[in-house]
This record gives sequence, structure tokens and C-alpha cells, in this order.
Amino acid sequence: MTVSVLIHLPGRRLLRHGLLIVASALFTQTALAEADIAAGEALFKRVCGNCHNVGPGARAAFGPQLNGIFGRHAGATQDYKYSPAMQQADVVWDHDTLSAFIKDSDSVVPGNKMRFWGIDDQDKIDGLLLYLKAQQDH
Repeated sequence: MTVSVLIHLPGRRLLRHGLLIVASALFTQTALAEADIAAGEALFKRVCGNCHNVGPGARAAFGPQLNGIFGRHAGATQDYKYSPAMQQADVVWDHDTLSAFIKDSDSVVPGNKMRFWGIDDQDKIDGLLLYLKAQQDH
């Protein structure tokens, strides 16, 4: 025989509101991340897409394709002819190295052949990197 006892917890309403707040915060973070990814995609298409490809079926163009860039060694894709500076660079691409490279490519890999003025706005760079991260598995 099972006996159920209902215990009234005075903090039950507080707990419910707390859960709603947490759920709302998670939803907001997800929505912001999606907005940042969308902004990053738009920035990629406008600023990077003339030279680089990313996504399913991406191939090298005027610049290397950027699928799987996170964790990749600089100058490591097989379908692009990199500058000697990039081939010899001791750089593994992660958020910090890519951020610095996007700001000023010559400060990270002096003598590389990418001709790009750079982006100074870290929020834009972060959105761009979120977009590239979303393309990581292609």
C-alpha cells in the first residue's frame, strides 16, 4: 500500500518563478547566439566571401576554404597554395588567434599574402567566429 503525502512548500512559487527566469535567460542567450550567427554570416558574405568559401561543398578560391578552421594548423588545407609565411607559421586557429588575425593578419603571420584591412569591432569578429564555428563540421 502506497501513501502519498502532499507537502506544501512555502518557496514553491518562488521556485516556479526562478525556473521561469532561468528558462527565459537560456532562451534569450540562444536567441542572441542565433542573431550573432546571422550577423556573422552576413558579415562573412559581405567581407570574406569574395575570397573564402565555407559550408557544404566549400572549396579553395582566391583564399582557402574555412570549414573546420578551429583546431586547424595554419596553412594546412590541401586544396590551397599558401604563402611560405603561412606554411611555416606555428599557429593553430582558435578564437584568440582568429580574432587577432582578423584584426591584423600581419601581426599574427607576418608576410602572409592575405590582403585585408581588418575588422576592429570585437562584437563583429565574435559573430563572424560564431558563424565559422557553426560551419565547423562541413
